[in-house]
Amino acid sequence: MPSTAIRNTQYDPATRTLSVWFVPSGNRYDYEDVAPATYAAFMKASSKGRFFNEFIRDRYRYRRVA
Repeated sequence: MPSTAIRNTQYDPATRTLSVWFVPSGNRYDYEDVAPATYAAFMKASSKGRFFNEFIRDRYRYRRVA
């Protein structure tokens, strides 16, 4: 997953939870109720950071995971 903003992602289709680890902090945030199609589009996006900012950030409830 080459991205200058996002280190890693993980998706749980059972709970529709998207976990995102950010560069450079390494902090993980879990985003709730993300549709499988949104996650699939995110993975196909040429710019993960741009897609995240446009379609995920500020659109889903989230929490920081310690």
